[in-house]
Amino acid sequence: MSGALALALALGGSFALSWLLTGRVLAYLRRKAILDHPNDRSSHSIPTPRGGGWGVMLTLLPAWAVIAATADDPLRALPILVGAVALMAVSWMDDRRGLGPAPRFLAQIAAVVAGLSALPSGALPGDGLVFQGLLPFWADRLVAAVGWLWFVNLFNFMDGIDGLAGGEAASIGAGLALVAALAGLDPALALYGLAAAGAALGFLMWNWHPAKLFMGDVGSVPLGFTLGWLLLALAASGLWVAALLIPAYFLADATFTLLRRLVEGKKVWQAHREHFYQKATQRGRSHAQVVRLVLMLNAALLLLAAASLALGWVVLPAAAAAVVLLLALLARPVRAAA
Repeated sequence: MSGALALALALGGSFALSWLLTGRVLAYLRRKAILDHPNDRSSHSIPTPRGGGWGVMLTLLPAWAVIAATADDPLRALPILVGAVALMAVSWMDDRRGLGPAPRFLAQIAAVVAGLSALPSGALPGDGLVFQGLLPFWADRLVAAVGWLWFVNLFNFMDGIDGLAGGEAASIGAGLALVAALAGLDPALALYGLAAAGAALGFLMWNWHPAKLFMGDVGSVPLGFTLGWLLLALAASGLWVAALLIPAYFLADATFTLLRRLVEGKKVWQAHREHFYQKATQRGRSHAQVVRLVLMLNAALLLLAAASLALGWVVLPAAAAAVVLLLALLARPVRAAA
């Protein structure tokens, strides 16, 4: 099979299967009345089925298993697949009955620790190290694990309005595939990225505003875990600038919001409506308008990530300025028409 055909199948096949499975999941959730009821921290006003992440993950994981089976090292992705399945199980229990933070966090730690063995390795100094030799191996893996845990949770935190998490997952998958292909990395990385993008886009067809269903933790937690692995693998391959730029909006919004809440003495683990994207909907923008702005930023970040292959870190100031500009725009009230 040619490389172009494999890429097309990874994207198109995952999109079609995710669209189909998410529709089936929606029918099941409606039949079982598994609904997310509005509360004072919600961004929706009517009960909406929750658990659409099943359609995403039941597409992504089999697709990744097929890709892994044809890769040079078929077993490398095994800890990621097993970890994602475990996180799906724990997260579904949380969606249905509500779990305390301890069992959720312990499951995430176990998945991340096991998943570290799936990062690339090499014989040269810096090969396989996320921070490219700036830290000793043990510190490199420790900091990578903490960052990975944060990414899993921030992806869950950022799944708060229609279309945002699905659009971000599609952007990350597509961006990673493009950068990996341009850099001539292991072809499996590009295929993993496109399969994730296709699965996210299939779900997005049902989740675009007004959403017919929500992803739920069963989707956002394992999706953050799998995408986090791809980004760390990209960094460990030497492309740390691109790995930082591709998810930069989610990283910035979630991290700034967490730090602000810490400074204000608030309980950072509790649900809230204080992210920039949430404030934008409270100040007059629709869910679709906010997501379109984020996707426009993501397109610019993707181009800068591709440019970083030739220019390196010098693209970072432009990316930082673009992210700050969007955050400032989201924080501004929308003027009412005269």
